[in-house]
Amino acid sequence: MTTFGTATALSLPISLCRSTKLNTKKGIKGGFGVFAIFGEEGGLVEKKNAWGALFEVEDPRPRVPRCKGKFLDMNQALEVARFDIQYCDWRARQDLLTIMLLHEKVVEVLNPLARDYKSIGTMKKELAELQEDLAQAHKQVHISEARVGAALDKLAYMEELVNDRLLQDRSTTESDRSSFTPSTSSSSSLVTVKSPRKSLNVSGPVQPYHPCLKNFWYPVAFSTDLKDDTMIPIDCFEEPWVVFRGIDGKPGCVQNTCAHRACPLHLGSVNEGRIQCPYHGWEYSTDGKCEKMPSTRLLNVKIRSLPCFEKGGMIWIWPGSDPPTANIPSLEPPPGFQIHAEIVMELPVEHGLLLDNLLDLAHAPFTHTSTFAKGWSVPSLVKFLTPASGLQGYWDPYPIDMEFRPPCMVLSTIGISKPGKLEGQNTQQCSTHLHQLHVCLPSSRQKTRLLYRMSLDFAPMLKQVPFVHLLWRYFAEKVLNEDLRLVVGQQDRMINGANVWNWPVSYDKLGVRYRLWREAVERGAKTLTFSRTK
Repeated sequence: MTTFGTATALSLPISLCRSTKLNTKKGIKGGFGVFAIFGEEGGLVEKKNAWGALFEVEDPRPRVPRCKGKFLDMNQALEVARFDIQYCDWRARQDLLTIMLLHEKVVEVLNPLARDYKSIGTMKKELAELQEDLAQAHKQVHISEARVGAALDKLAYMEELVNDRLLQDRSTTESDRSSFTPSTSSSSSLVTVKSPRKSLNVSGPVQPYHPCLKNFWYPVAFSTDLKDDTMIPIDCFEEPWVVFRGIDGKPGCVQNTCAHRACPLHLGSVNEGRIQCPYHGWEYSTDGKCEKMPSTRLLNVKIRSLPCFEKGGMIWIWPGSDPPTANIPSLEPPPGFQIHAEIVMELPVEHGLLLDNLLDLAHAPFTHTSTFAKGWSVPSLVKFLTPASGLQGYWDPYPIDMEFRPPCMVLSTIGISKPGKLEGQNTQQCSTHLHQLHVCLPSSRQKTRLLYRMSLDFAPMLKQVPFVHLLWRYFAEKVLNEDLRLVVGQQDRMINGANVWNWPVSYDKLGVRYRLWREAVERGAKTLTFSRTK
């Protein structure tokens, strides 16, 4: 898709304020001690005062980029918008200095010493002229404020164009749309953009998972849940596995099916670092080798096993056919946080739909009205602000930082003052924080194993409260159930042909990027979308 806008709508203003009566200005004793000479357009040619750093800003107009042709490409449009903002800043500073100078003039006129040498008529005349100049200066300030607002509107409009471009080559619907963009000049211009509206196509029954999606490290369990004499059965990409600790205490993951008669191994027990089948007692080590066959001669039998590793309080497996990478991502909470709860749930939804939900916060004041978003107001505009290339960013106006970490993890840090209330404009302005980790393991095409970890940087004594983990689980399940009734309904519609990504908007940015990343993985792209090499 080609993104464009007309040059006239994004050009710098050329109609400045009218010529002022203050063409020259002598130095004034006391006050700010300002010396200034005004040009024909009211701009400062020279200025000296005690606040020199505030006004010594270069006029950006001589450096306006010259663009040939009637239309601008995206990079040219963004460059012009950048100069627009610089001009608004420069213009506002000149307006402020004008008001300061006029203020000094009023002080001079009303000075007792000056009154001795002037008639009342002269003073009235000068004050009337100054009042007119002050009114004009204030009017100019309001014009500058309007220009700043118009420039910010342009940037929001360009961000929308960028989001549209991210969805190229994924078109299922088209619509012509016209957008009016106010110019920063005194006269406004109309911009008409006619381009196809792109959308992702996520509809129909969930297809079998692509083998490339398996070539990642996946967290499958918390370390605290895997004791020496216990095992944890899991499903991963529609295959059954069981995780347990070997004789050396290290975790292992083997196929959850006995080689003898296909009995589920998790129905058995763990003996001396080996998992024993409950049917005939065959025992398997963490590498899948059968090391014991009671009542018969030992045969060379082995079941499938997966690379398994323990890091950051979690058990990881590599279900893919490619050799596992050396680096396992860290999912530990930031410094200063203590883990308060680790919860595992099995959910009846495809893991991609659950990730879409977790990466979207704009639904909170509508969906979570009885839990954490109770009392939240509905903002007029919700944005997710993120780098041009990346899978992390922050919400505006919510004080929440969020990240999608491949292949199936969502991390978020929420600034809070009291439960359910917002404080400040970003997480740094909040005194206390909640850190969350959601792992969405794809158990099958319609089932997800969710690992949830909650950490706090306050109230460490809560960890000592008896049965507090039950309270955390109750609250987590209540929040999740608010989402589940919607996502399960989405899944039902999707299976019957509805597109769950038919009309993405600006606050869907992170979810869209996850979908684009996943599509790149499934088509075997050598360079994954938005991924950063370390």
